Amino acid sequence: MPDAIIGDLLSPESLSVACKGIDCIFHCAGYAHIFASSDPDTYWRINFEGTRNLLVAAGEAGVRRFVFLSSVKTMAEPGDTCVDEDWPGEPITPYGKAKRAAEDAVLEAGAKYGMHVVTLRLAMVYGRGGRGNLERMARGIRAGWFPPLPETGNRRSLVHVDDVVAAMRLVAQAPAANGRTYIVADSRAYSGREIYDAIRCALGKAPVRWRVPAVMLRFGGRLGDGLGRLAGRTLPLNSEVTARLLGSACYSPARIERELGWRAGIGLAEGVREMLGGG
Repeated sequence: MPDAIIGDLLSPESLSVACKGIDCIFHCAGYAHIFASSDPDTYWRINFEGTRNLLVAAGEAGVRRFVFLSSVKTMAEPGDTCVDEDWPGEPITPYGKAKRAAEDAVLEAGAKYGMHVVTLRLAMVYGRGGRGNLERMARGIRAGWFPPLPETGNRRSLVHVDDVVAAMRLVAQAPAANGRTYIVADSRAYSGREIYDAIRCALGKAPVRWRVPAVMLRFGGRLGDGLGRLAGRTLPLNSEVTARLLGSACYSPARIERELGWRAGIGLAEGVREMLGGG
């Protein structure tokens, strides 16, 4: 059997070949949310229909275990509350809606095929080689154009990729995880300013005592919205970005800690050092 088989989530035939003789699938592929203006149809086709195709192929091939990497964006926005898996409400973005539908398909396939299925709702994932929000922020700080954030007391949940892998391995083997959905996040949420300071420290840059006021960042975001519309593209600073920098997105991993004993082992300072190649 070859070491790797190239498949396509939108090609059921290729997935059937890939699933033959496989005991456990970790479904990590997807179309990631970047900006709200991204194509809604692509989110649905890849993140829902593609996941459904893979589930059918896995079930028909006799795969015994299926771990789906989902996102906390499948939940309603938490505002200033730190929420768990039972937080009511529906997702508002095309990305979140597609991932939520895929979560339902995972549970249905588990019941239909007798598979051990688990959904992991990941907070913001970061680590070396990543291309997410923290990595973009670090590039801006390194280059000197990313402004010192104000301390708003907001709380942002995140998790290092190594802790995600540990959670994946655990839930694939734990009988108690079958049919469950778990938030995977550091037990501590961090403010935007704490994240900014941690990245500066990891880069070997001196601390800064000043900050850009929140009102100026919000104004800059609105200005970026307008300039982006004129330019026909999304600019690095816009209202969506400033909302992430200043607002909260806090998610509790208490369920997976309580039921399975998993706990994130990499804190922000250590994780950022690793992300930047110093860990």
